[in-house]
Amino acid sequence: MPQDATPTVVARVTELLREAAPDQGGALFALAEADRQLDANVVRLAPGAGVARHVEPDLDVLLFVVDGEGRLTADTGGQTLAPGTVAWLPRGSGRALAAGPAGLVYLTVHRRRPGMAIRPSPPS
Repeated sequence: MPQDATPTVVARVTELLREAAPDQGGALFALAEADRQLDANVVRLAPGAGVARHVEPDLDVLLFVVDGEGRLTADTGGQTLAPGTVAWLPRGSGRALAAGPAGLVYLTVHRRRPGMAIRPSPPS
């Protein structure tokens, strides 16, 4: 069990958006607590910006739209993203995101990737 197993508020998205510069894109928040099992990010895409098609081979990702609108394009077609939308992006799926004319703000949550570690060789 982590040393401090106390539930904690780690971000207030309304405040993040209010305090960020109007043209600030990219990650506005990243979960950074030690000993966590999850990663989470609040990301803002500028109007018309996007995330190019890519495949996440190892992790399922949950995406929650906070503000704005956009489009999720997968190998099987596209879907509109609006505030309150929850999308599951299964590992191995190809996907791309495009922000609409007002931009797009979303939260992603996924299992944390294990860090690189040097391990002893297995016994021969």
